[in-house]
Amino acid sequence: MSQFNNRVYGCAIIKAINSNYNADFSHQPRTLPSGIVYATDKALKYSVRNYWKNALGEKVFYFKTLNEEMTPRTLGETYANYFDKKLPTDKKKAKLVVLADLLSFIDVRIFGGTYAEKDANLSIHGTTQFTHGKNRFPENVIYSEQIMSPFKNSSDKSSDSAQTTLGTQSKLEEGHYVHHFSVNPQNIADDAERAEVDGLSQKDMDLLKEGLRKGATFYDSAAKAGTENELLLWVQLKDGSKAVMPSFVDLVVVGEDRKIDLAKIKNLLAQDHLKNEIEKVELYYQKNATEVINAPDKAEHLAI
Repeated sequence: MSQFNNRVYGCAIIKAINSNYNADFSHQPRTLPSGIVYATDKALKYSVRNYWKNALGEKVFYFKTLNEEMTPRTLGETYANYFDKKLPTDKKKAKLVVLADLLSFIDVRIFGGTYAEKDANLSIHGTTQFTHGKNRFPENVIYSEQIMSPFKNSSDKSSDSAQTTLGTQSKLEEGHYVHHFSVNPQNIADDAERAEVDGLSQKDMDLLKEGLRKGATFYDSAAKAGTENELLLWVQLKDGSKAVMPSFVDLVVVGEDRKIDLAKIKNLLAQDHLKNEIEKVELYYQKNATEVINAPDKAEHLAI
């Protein structure tokens, strides 16, 4: 298997039109104290995991599954569902067995995870780290609308009540969420060596790119209809490069005309201490739906 050793920086932009990409527990789009709409990194990771599992048939570990009674499995039950084996009584050996098993899942190699059970307690630092997604569109217009259920409210005890249940749903009129991410294959190198398994592979990176290009669009629920992958910027450093970059979130500008301006990122990548550290720049978007201006020099423009 081809190992992947390069570090990567980039950003994924999720477009939401009359949609609710990431709701809080009151079912409203999440907002910062300033009123700017945002989404957690978990929302993006979920869309990628869901795409891997349900579109590509990849094994993912940190994803809800149900047992025969239609209730969610615990962490230990999920492990037992995938690995019907008896662990060594020696806790150190058991820990290595669990580590090797978990690293066989792409979502663990990419995102990491914590496993806390009586037989083994360990934490895996994922190779890819995401920031929260911040809406870079100038407006943050949230609206709510009433919806009606065809059924009577079961908590209404009045025998002559003829009212059906009313509810509300909230959506964002328009948003362009920017998530920054970084990839460091060395994050799992030591764990992979201890467990005597492969580390990050080129196939893993290809699947990550595909998930970041298609996952949000693929997950087309009622609340998330109108949420789509809009753009992926992938800046891959040369093998062995130690260069570091700041978050791209506030360097992306989305104007009222919906043009995505990457001028600040273009200027960053053109700096003397960075331009010779970069192996390639890939820019994925749909040219007939998205207009990108001031793309980084030598960026390869590809369909999302």
